[in-house]
Amino acid sequence: MSPHNDSVLIVGAGQSGLAAAHAALEHGLRPVLLEASDRAAGSWPRYYDSLALFSPVRYSSLPGMPFGGDSERYPRRDEVVVYLERYAAALAERGAELRTGARVDTVETSGDGFTVRLDGGEELAAPALIAASGSFGRPHRPALPGLDTFTGQALHVADYRSRASLPGEHVIVVGAGNSAVQVAHELAVDRRVTLTSRAPIRFVEQRPLGRDLHFWFRVTGFDRLPLARAEAPPASPVLDDGRYRQALREGRYRRREMFTRLDGDRVEWHDGRREPVDAVLLATGYHPDLPYLAGLGALTADGHPRQRRGLSLTHARLGYLGLEWQRTPSSNTLRGVGADAQRVVAALARHLRGNREHVRA
Repeated sequence: MSPHNDSVLIVGAGQSGLAAAHAALEHGLRPVLLEASDRAAGSWPRYYDSLALFSPVRYSSLPGMPFGGDSERYPRRDEVVVYLERYAAALAERGAELRTGARVDTVETSGDGFTVRLDGGEELAAPALIAASGSFGRPHRPALPGLDTFTGQALHVADYRSRASLPGEHVIVVGAGNSAVQVAHELAVDRRVTLTSRAPIRFVEQRPLGRDLHFWFRVTGFDRLPLARAEAPPASPVLDDGRYRQALREGRYRRREMFTRLDGDRVEWHDGRREPVDAVLLATGYHPDLPYLAGLGALTADGHPRQRRGLSLTHARLGYLGLEWQRTPSSNTLRGVGADAQRVVAALARHLRGNREHVRA
């Protein structure tokens, strides 16, 4: 593809990439979305079957298209997939180009812009690039003692779909966030579950004073609170309508401090007690999935982008979207990524316009 001086390549067509394309159209740019999978829904089709949004419909839309339906309900995974595909179709009608099955292999600089090489060898060029590929493709698997020689099944929650996908009678779920607690609660229906983590679980009431927590986020301005530059992203609390804490109190699943080690088919706890375990499920988070940028010098040694609030610190025409706490607590969510997209795309558009004006002068 020959480069257009008003085009922007967007890697990923999930919620972040689609928000970027919407913002690009608003700023008079030509967005080209490159999606590795066969549909414009990002990682949503691959999440576990029972996943539901933590925010109700009222606070769960991308810019320009309401989610639809009862504003107080919490949409499930497949509803989000349908919504994102409708959103992508609407963008296509407005001139956005969507290419599915287009996995980006490498990105190189080309003049003032970029050349993207797909894994089939095809090359695309554009003066600006937005990395919106998320983190689902790079799950964090901590090096827990004995995990590499554990004889049961060990998998990350990224590979978990339902209770049927995890065998055994005793399952250890590692983690203290929403996914860890939700999956532990689900598995406890028909097996023994131990939830273990280094930090205690922090529960937050989902509907304080009868209103969803996101209402209070909006009223107080918390969702727009900028993240201090040197501050590490805080651990997210577990949103609970009461059932998770109740199940824990009733012993339907238990919580213990992190085990000392795994040994064959057994787990050893800090008190020296050993017991058999059939499966270990890691709900231990994700890292930004950006291997295609490795040759640009745009990443740190551990693969994180060198960026500030979504704008690259190494390349003026490179932006990022969908990073956890990129700018605010809601950056990596349906309700918050649109605002980040507007800021990132506006900055790139100003840079492109400034360059064109400089050339004309």
